[in-house]
Formats: sequence, C-alpha cells, structure tokens
Amino acid sequence: MLCSYQIEGSTDVDGRGPSIWDTFCAIPGKIADGSSGVVACDSYKRTKEDIALLKELGAKCYRFSISWSRVIPLGGRNDPINQAGIDHYRQFVDDLLEAGITPFITLFHWDLPDALDKRYGGLLNKEEFTADFENYARLMFKSIPKCKHWITFNEPWCSAINGYNLGIFAPGHTSDRNKSPVGDSAREPWIVGHNILIAHGKAVKVYREEFKPTQGGEIGITLNGDATYPWDPEDPADIEACDRKIEFAISWFADPIYFGDYPASMRKQLGERLPTFTEEEVALVKGSNDFYGMNHYTANYIKHRKGTPPEDDFLGNLETLFYDKNGNCIGPETQSFWLRPNAQGFRNLLNWLSKRYNYPKIYVTENGTSLKGESDLPLEQALEDDFRCKYFHDYVHAMAKAVEEDGVNVKGYMAWSLLDNFEWADGYVTRFGVTYVDYKDNCKRYPKKSARQMKPLFDSLIKKAEVEAAEAAKPAPAVAEEQAEEADA
Repeated sequence: MLCSYQIEGSTDVDGRGPSIWDTFCAIPGKIADGSSGVVACDSYKRTKEDIALLKELGAKCYRFSISWSRVIPLGGRNDPINQAGIDHYRQFVDDLLEAGITPFITLFHWDLPDALDKRYGGLLNKEEFTADFENYARLMFKSIPKCKHWITFNEPWCSAINGYNLGIFAPGHTSDRNKSPVGDSAREPWIVGHNILIAHGKAVKVYREEFKPTQGGEIGITLNGDATYPWDPEDPADIEACDRKIEFAISWFADPIYFGDYPASMRKQLGERLPTFTEEEVALVKGSNDFYGMNHYTANYIKHRKGTPPEDDFLGNLETLFYDKNGNCIGPETQSFWLRPNAQGFRNLLNWLSKRYNYPKIYVTENGTSLKGESDLPLEQALEDDFRCKYFHDYVHAMAKAVEEDGVNVKGYMAWSLLDNFEWADGYVTRFGVTYVDYKDNCKRYPKKSARQMKPLFDSLIKKAEVEAAEAAKPAPAVAEEQAEEADA
C-alpha cells in the first residue's frame, strides 16, 4: 500500500494543483529533515517499474491513493477537471489488472487540495467540504469503473488529531501559538471528524446508488488504532481505560458507522464539543461500510488518569506507556517513537473489533514497522532487514490464529509499505518499505529481505490451511472401517 503524496512526486506535472501538504512542507521546521514530496519515490513516472516489482514479489493486490488535486486541481465541484490526472490513474489500474494485481483505491489520504483549505477552511466546513468530496468521489467512480474495491478515507483520526489538535500534520492547526497562529485543539478535531463521517456517508451513498449496481464493487473506510493492555491488570480503572483508548481512536468513527452514534465514553468526556448527528446524518452514516479497513502497527500499556482531563485531551483521560507496572516492556524499539512490535496485540485487537461490530469482513490495509537507525545503514546492511522479517512473520501468524481459532473474518492483508517513502513529518529519516529506495541515486529500488519473504510466508500459511482442511474432511477411522466393510460386502 502507498499514498500519492508519499511516493508520486511530480507535484507540478501534468496540471496537478497543490495540496495542503505542499503548503505545510514549505513551512520551516515542520518536516524533520526539511524535505517534501516534490520528488518522493518518483512513482508518478515509474508506474510500470513499480508494477513489475509487485509482480516479481508475488503481490496479489495493491492499495494506493488518488491525489485529489491531480484530478481536480482546485478541488471544488465547480472547478475544472484535469483529464491528464484521470488518465494517469485509469491507465495505472488497467496495467495493474493486466499484471494480475487487484487495485484497492483510497480516495483521501490526508492531501486535501490547498485551494479548498484557503477557500472555505477545508475539513472544518461541513456543507462545502462534504459536497466537494461527494463530487470528487463520483468523478473517480465514473472514471475508473474497473476498480472493485474503494476506500473513502484513510485514518481520519490522523487528519483530525494530528492536523487540528497537535498541529504536526497539514494544515497544522493547534491551540499552541508557538506552533500555529490558528487552531482550537479542544474543538476543531471533533468537528473535522464529524465532517469526514458525513463526507464518507455521502460518497458511499453515491457509489451504492449510482455505480455498484453495474460495477459490482464494494466500499468502506480505513481506521487506525493500537492494541491495549492494562498498566495494572488488577486495577479495574486501567482495564476500563483500555477500552476507552480504543473507543477514542477507532470507535470514534466505527460506532457511528455500525451503530449510528459516538461512543458514550466520548460523549461523557467531551460533552457539547462532540457534534450531534441529525436524523438525516444518522441515515447517511449508519451502515455505510461494506468492509472494515484496518490499519494497525503497535500496542501500549494503558494507565488511567484521575480528575478532569484538559480540554485538549484526545486520548480519553489516560496515559499510553511502553512499560507496565511490573516493568514488562511492550516490545523492542523502532525508528518510530510510537511503534513497538507486539503481535499478540494484533490478534487481541482483531477480536475486540470483531466482537464489537459483529464480525465484519476485515481487510488489513496497513501493517508494518520501521527499524531503528535503518537510514544510517549502508545499502547492503539495510537490505538484510531481519527485524522487519520477524515483525511480519509474527503479525501474520497472529492474524492467522485469529482467523482459524477465533473466527475473525479477515479477507485480505496489505503490508505497509512496498517502498520506503516520504514519511510525513519524519520526512525521509524513517523507512517502512520492504523495498529500499536510494534517494541519493535517482530513487533506485532494491527489494529487501522482507520483500522476498512475503510470498513464501503466505504460501506456507495457505498450504497449512489446505492440509488441515483435507485432514478435517477425512472420515473418522471407525467410519472408514465401516465403509470398507460395506464395500467388501
């Protein structure tokens, strides 16, 4: 899986307009290494090379996102359409299908057309934003009828919290005036989250009514969240806080989609700052998922907090920790401050989601890890990414157990990511790819050990499942003897 701004480059080619990330990256100090997605992995010009790589590695599907400002440079429903952008993505899908690779298209991966942010406040303007997103979604459904798997939004939590509370993602709103002259961390994130849900509902309605009857595809949303363990497993308040952490991250969006309203824990803490759904909005949002898109990487120990949380709290009045009360560590360090591997947590979260939302079809749409210091390694060492190999081995086997033993309904798995790429506020310091990208040598691609591991990893699990199914289909010994005697008779 890869996102347009993280890999495409060519930000001023073939009529593409600027996104909020182009603008954000130009602000000094916002990106760790002062970089941007101007070149990224140069993938806009290398689609055939990347498809050949996917085929070589045995990939069966590929998830990517559309750059909204590449197809509608100014973003709005009354703005001109850029045919060159549409033709690019349509050809890419044709080429993927010809290579035997199933495309999963994400409509929005954080890169709102900058013109919409400047025109009316972007994601903060419910009426304008949701109408423009509906128009954009309709255009893409119409333009790429061969795609059968659509995702409306990737990780709306990140758009809302990182973009409008912490201010570390575009457009950089926050109450911290040392970081931004605009923003209200206590209120804007919840408005943005609500507007994203309405936009999602509108796009799903359009697809189901106007395109699904003839195209026969499916549509959903992708949500991100971490697994949780109580800091003190004997403290009921820590156990309760574990659920609350997931509710503030995932159920914020999933509960309205599956149940029609926000979690009670959020309503209790946020009060009037959390928007209320109208009857029309409930009808639009509830049931608007053909599948659950799951992005997952890590886990935390959760320790409850006492007293009234500050207004800008978005976690649920709790602490997230890597060590529990007894000094046990959740997992080894990575390059990402927030990520430590814990495969059992993946299985636990799959079960938590399945039980809460009545065992929906799940596509794991992102899962992977960075490696501490990977960017400092010479190429030969970077290609031997045994840490990442172990991560995928452990997580995929945990997922398989959740399916086989727990009844979780996982239908697909996509690793993050095919290529090292522009890692948002981390720039190019952090690498997540199973393919090494040499940014200093024309973005040459070198598959890592983990890339070569993925197909054998899944082949072994499939073979194991087939053997077990065949064994289960055999008659019991006593029955077999009776059948043999009947045949002799």
